[in-house]
Amino acid sequence: MTHTPQTALTPWSASLLRRDLNARAQHLATTSNLLHEQTTGSEPSIIFGRNEQAEQARHGNFHPATYTAICANPAWSRRLNKTHTAHRRVRARADWQWMELDCANSSDALLMNIFCHPQVFSEGRLNATVASLLGVSSNTEPNFGIHPGVPLKRSLTNIKKKTTRNAQRAPTSPLFNDANAPTQPEEPNHLKDRTEIDLQLGNLFLEAKLTESNFQTANPRLIERYRDLETIFDVARLPSKLITSAPSHPSTEDFSDLEEPHATMSPIATPARSRTVIQGYQLIRNVLAAYDSDASFCVLCDARRRDLIEIWFSVLAAVHYPSFAWRLKLLTWQELTTALPEDLQNFLEAKYGILPA
Repeated sequence: MTHTPQTALTPWSASLLRRDLNARAQHLATTSNLLHEQTTGSEPSIIFGRNEQAEQARHGNFHPATYTAICANPAWSRRLNKTHTAHRRVRARADWQWMELDCANSSDALLMNIFCHPQVFSEGRLNATVASLLGVSSNTEPNFGIHPGVPLKRSLTNIKKKTTRNAQRAPTSPLFNDANAPTQPEEPNHLKDRTEIDLQLGNLFLEAKLTESNFQTANPRLIERYRDLETIFDVARLPSKLITSAPSHPSTEDFSDLEEPHATMSPIATPARSRTVIQGYQLIRNVLAAYDSDASFCVLCDARRRDLIEIWFSVLAAVHYPSFAWRLKLLTWQELTTALPEDLQNFLEAKYGILPA
């Protein structure tokens, strides 16, 4: 396996970046004698495992100092057990149920490699340079995989069922106090979805992306379920695309046992169908989650993935609530790397091809 040299001018596709990261992972695993496997399939991935027999426990997907810090923090170490959605259909070894953060191209692993490093966060304090770059306080602890909930529109059929359970929940305090923000009255029976935020740093929510193909698409009816959608977005300006399915042709029937098959018995092809989907569904939910929590939101992605960056800005362009729009931002891994310690920079360059911007 060979990796592709990084260039600033040429945008990278998701598949190209995946191949490069797996080539780097293969080289790192071989030269450093790290426990690893390769999945089967058209695009095999490198999967790292925990080496218990080493003098110090080591996981090839993590910087050594970061991995030590993760293992010492119960809240962080639980994240290592996040199941990968593809582990059942894509195998490395029959006896190895690999997890999301074992995969060489995991954006969650990259996120933890940075924010769990002891020179980035230690003794309850975030590195001052990193905190300043992100616009958060140094007195904040990384909190991974939270579910703040995004309010849905009221469903009358669920009111009686939800009232008793939700009435017992303690109200959450806002992270900002924006007197001009149009707020919806809190109701004891409103519903919320289970949108996950990759990382919370105080009053900032972050979504990490690396080799993902997109930010998910959804039927407009799914988007319309959210209570604050029209408050934040000009719905007509949300990015969309038309998907056309190919016409289907039923199998030819066998008329060999009939003397004169009737004309109406000829197979009829189903015409092509088209439907409109909204792009950036995940981003829309993240933005609505930040609004409901009175927080800011930041997308963290690779500068080489211009396709993801374009989707983010197309979603951002649909935000028509100015006093909230300033809380929405984009930061690339390359820009973040400039604020990191040198040994972590070296690790990110070797494993991910990420260079300071």
